[in-house]
Amino acid sequence: MALKAKRYDVWTATIEDRAGGAASVLEKLAKAKISLDMMFARRLPEHPGSGMLVVGPIKGKKAAAAALAAGVAKTGVMHGVKIEGGDKPGLGAKITRALGDAGISFRGISADVIGRKFVCHLALDNPQDADRAVALLKKL
Repeated sequence: MALKAKRYDVWTATIEDRAGGAASVLEKLAKAKISLDMMFARRLPEHPGSGMLVVGPIKGKKAAAAALAAGVAKTGVMHGVKIEGGDKPGLGAKITRALGDAGISFRGISADVIGRKFVCHLALDNPQDADRAVALLKKL
């Protein structure tokens, strides 16, 4: 099975570092019927009491307006790539080696397996690297 790869815009929000901090923003997105392919949250140790929520994609004018109203904004410094395919041992190594050999450095990666399929999300620094990664990964 060939890999599917597509680029998406990454959106972020600063959240309170407390129980329910992420939920308070995600509930606003859910109320607006925004379906997300990925979400990630983490504390910001450099800003005590704060965290960062990363989500994507958010598509359409109404969804974008609702996201902005919820405090979630498109970031120009992080660009996402979603990779899907059949799971095989060593696939993570193959993907990261191909990116490395092409000179594409990623700022983050996460992957999960469900049954026989996997999904992986890459965070890249610029749209050019995201486009190059998509083209490269579709050939693996």
